[in-house]
Amino acid sequence: MDKKSKIVLIIFSLVVVGIIVAEIVRPKPINWRPSYTASSKIPFGCYVLYNELSTIFNGSDIDTVEESVYDVLVDRDKSIESNYIFINEYINLDKQETNQMLDYVSDGNTIFISATGFGNYLSDTLNISIESDYNLKEGSTKLSLTHKELKSKKFDLSRGIYNSHFTSVDSTNTTILGHITYLKEDFIDAKPAQKFRKANFIKTKFGKGHFILNTTPQAYSNFYMLKGNQEYVSHTFSYLKDKEVLYWDNYKKAGRVIINSPMRFVLNQPALKWSYYLMISGVLLFVFFKSKREQRIIPVIEPLKNSSVEFAQAVGSLYNQNKDFTDLINKKLNYFLEHVRSHFHIDTSKLNDKTIQVLAAKSGKGIEETKNLIDYIIKLKNKATHTEQDSIELNKKITAFKQ
Repeated sequence: MDKKSKIVLIIFSLVVVGIIVAEIVRPKPINWRPSYTASSKIPFGCYVLYNELSTIFNGSDIDTVEESVYDVLVDRDKSIESNYIFINEYINLDKQETNQMLDYVSDGNTIFISATGFGNYLSDTLNISIESDYNLKEGSTKLSLTHKELKSKKFDLSRGIYNSHFTSVDSTNTTILGHITYLKEDFIDAKPAQKFRKANFIKTKFGKGHFILNTTPQAYSNFYMLKGNQEYVSHTFSYLKDKEVLYWDNYKKAGRVIINSPMRFVLNQPALKWSYYLMISGVLLFVFFKSKREQRIIPVIEPLKNSSVEFAQAVGSLYNQNKDFTDLINKKLNYFLEHVRSHFHIDTSKLNDKTIQVLAAKSGKGIEETKNLIDYIIKLKNKATHTEQDSIELNKKITAFKQ
């Protein structure tokens, strides 16, 4: 890696580390999204309320429901009376769920719902309708109850309120339990703000039981429970009679955690998400710099094999099988004499004493050894036929001379 590449890599690493440090040390922004789950500690979660249920309903067993209301009610023990609490920004109930809830209430049980909408099937059955009246100016909403001992109490709401209220109810079966009062300003025509007081808390009889409906779920959130409005929650829950079981719905929630894959879980966790992105970035950097500095693989080329030895062995084996020792000895003599001519530059056309003396001098061998070899060669040249022993003896003498 050259100097320029190292500088670029160092600068990139410092930038990444700076981003990570800034992300860690910066204050975490407040999450104002609605959740209403039992474990959510954000402003519009229900962690505080859920942990206070055992105090408010000290005579009931709290059963946290993590599945559809249909599955719970279709398998319930009808001999046990119970209450069912739903709190969410909007409760969307299908026809099957609504029918099970109606049967459940008709048997003498109570369902408490706080939401800005209850689904078309339930609303049509109970003959109720709801509207929301948004206001650009927050902090102008108050809640009140109709009970004679609580009429004087007002509960202020300052943030995240949609001013949802009932526009029509079945007056023959419904009792109004509370109101929402809010100001609405006309910014277009510059008219004075108008004050509205609408029903937001009702009790509707159905069969042997009751639906208790509230259109301001924000009042049950952590934000308002910790800002002094916990009395409003306890007063509204006082309309629920103590029964053996209390169902707390933790399924139909805006903030319900749904994880369908390991990767979704990783990307939902800030620490794991950053680790994943850093790992991918590191791999890409490694591939980029490694590919520019790494030489391509050079294929291995096998050298050509020297087949002279194999050829000589094959030829020798052929001569040995044919038992033609005379021809084999003649070829050995020719190869040896060629060796003497090429290495020592000696004329081998006539083998005599002069040849012996010159060969001994140039090869460094003794006169006696050289004379024995030359005499043996002359002897073999003069023979008409040769034996295997002649071939072996010649090979020994030539090998000893060349060493």
